[in-house]
This record gives sequence, structure tokens and C-alpha cells, in this order.
Amino acid sequence: MDGKPGATETDRFASLHEAAETLLDELSARFQVERRESKEPLGLDDALVRTVRLIPRMPTAAPLAVHFTELGLTLRFGRWWWESLPACVCETCDEDPAVLADRLRTHTEALIEGGLWERVRRGFSGSWFETRLIGTGVKYDREGPLSAAGARDARRGGFAAAIQWAPWQRRSL
Repeated sequence: MDGKPGATETDRFASLHEAAETLLDELSARFQVERRESKEPLGLDDALVRTVRLIPRMPTAAPLAVHFTELGLTLRFGRWWWESLPACVCETCDEDPAVLADRLRTHTEALIEGGLWERVRRGFSGSWFETRLIGTGVKYDREGPLSAAGARDARRGGFAAAIQWAPWQRRSL
């Protein structure tokens, strides 16, 4: 908790939601993107959560989605990059909302600078996605399995070869 008597976990991460709102507003003003807001489930059996998508007008630049959950945020970049802020809400981990807001900003800056790379890798046991986010103070690699249908869809979408998403285009002044 944040030290306030009676504070809930939801209250604790309200500042993280505010930081995301501010960042989304700034990005919408600075870059050529379409902003879409909706209610979506994060998974098949999940409740609907508010989702804001920023879709660059240039199709070679990666989209951004921010899902506002009860206990924080889930970020989705490009096709496969996702990250939960906080990663864990237990009292032992006790992630600081200010640190998470900084991570939100640095990871988003890496995305808009063209630092997201993704591809499909095929192997004997199936297909995997690989994704990498690189920017100032950011270098993360992730991978995970894809269903046969997901792998076919990704290859049809041009992800058989490695793709480095382009930087976002700035708005004209």
C-alpha cells in the first residue's frame, strides 16, 4: 500500500493510470496516429477493461495499446510484445508506481523511435515468436510459442523474416 490508511491496491496504482493518460495525450498530439478507445477483454475469460490504442498512420510503424486494469496497466506493442505494469501486485514485490511510470515512458520511447523488432521462428516442435525492444536504457528479448494457425497468419502478414518496426512520424507544426 502507499502508506495511507485504508488505501486499496486500486488507489495505489491510480498515479500509474494518470501517467499513462498523460503519455497517451502527449503521443496523440506529437505523432501522426489514430487514437481508438474501447472496452476489451485481455484474455478469453477476462472482464472487459478500458483500452486505448494508438495506431500510426504509417503502416510500417508499430501500434501501441494500453489496457487499464484494476491493478495497473498492460502494454502491447506491435504484434507480440506485452508487459504488465506492475508485473506482480503482491506486498513482497511492492513495485513503486513512480518507477513503473518511468518504465512506461522509456519503453514507449523505444517503440516510437523504431526500437521494436519481431519475427516468427519455425522449428521441429512448432513455431515461436521472437521480439526485442531496444532503446535508451531499454534492452529486452522475449519469445513464446505460436499455434499453427497463429504462425500461418503471422507468415502471411510478413513476419517470416525479421521485421524492425519504423519510427513514428511526427505531426507537422
